[in-house]
Parts: sequence; C-alpha cells; structure tokens
Amino acid sequence: MFRWLLLFVLVVPALEIGVLVWIGGIVGPWWVILLIILTGVLGAWLAKQQGIEALHRARQSVSMGQVPHDVIFDGLCILIGAAFLLTPGFITDTLGFILLIPYTRNPIKHWMQKMLQNMMKRGTITIFRR
Repeated sequence: MFRWLLLFVLVVPALEIGVLVWIGGIVGPWWVILLIILTGVLGAWLAKQQGIEALHRARQSVSMGQVPHDVIFDGLCILIGAAFLLTPGFITDTLGFILLIPYTRNPIKHWMQKMLQNMMKRGTITIFRR
C-alpha cells in the first residue's frame, strides 16, 4: 500500500506539471490560471453542497435508529474529492469532481465498501464494536 502511495505522490505532480504546460501552450497561461481558479471555486461549492446533503442524510438515518453506512462512505468520498480539488491541476480536479458527483461517486463508494469488507475478512483491519 505504501508503495502505491509513494508512486502516486511522485508521479501525479509530474503529470500535473506536464498537463498544465501542455494546456498552457494551447490556450495560454492566463486561461490556465483562470481555469484552475474556476475549478477550485466550483469544486468548493459542490463539496459544500454535497457535504451538507450527506450530513442531512446521516442525521435522518440516525433519527430513524439506523447506522448511516452509505452516508459514511459518501462523506469519505466527498472529503477526498474536496482535497483533490484543493490541489492545483487538471488531473486531480477531474478525480475530485468524479468523487463529488453522486452518479460517478457510487461505483467508487461500492468499491471502497468491498475493499473494506475484504480487509476485515483477511484480518488486516479491525473494526471495534461495543
């Protein structure tokens, strides 16, 4: 797992720089800066809206006496997506928007749930319950 994280930390910034320079050569540097600011503002608005919606759904589940399983994974995806949108670059912005939009977030959310279940079965992660 650490190897993949290290690879991600080393490769993604290099790819981001390459994409920024490539797009800057096509549309110009001022348009690239404007697009980065625009995606940041749009991403912050979308993250806030989706986060408030997820919080509202979690409160509804808890008030009905249910554990908000799906909403927890939604919140995790929204948090990761917002973090991706805070980093400048088009690759991370694309990943961030994928995690913030509910239709594209659902397959990733289900993949995360399956991964967590597999980790619990293998014993590589333990969930404590009272």
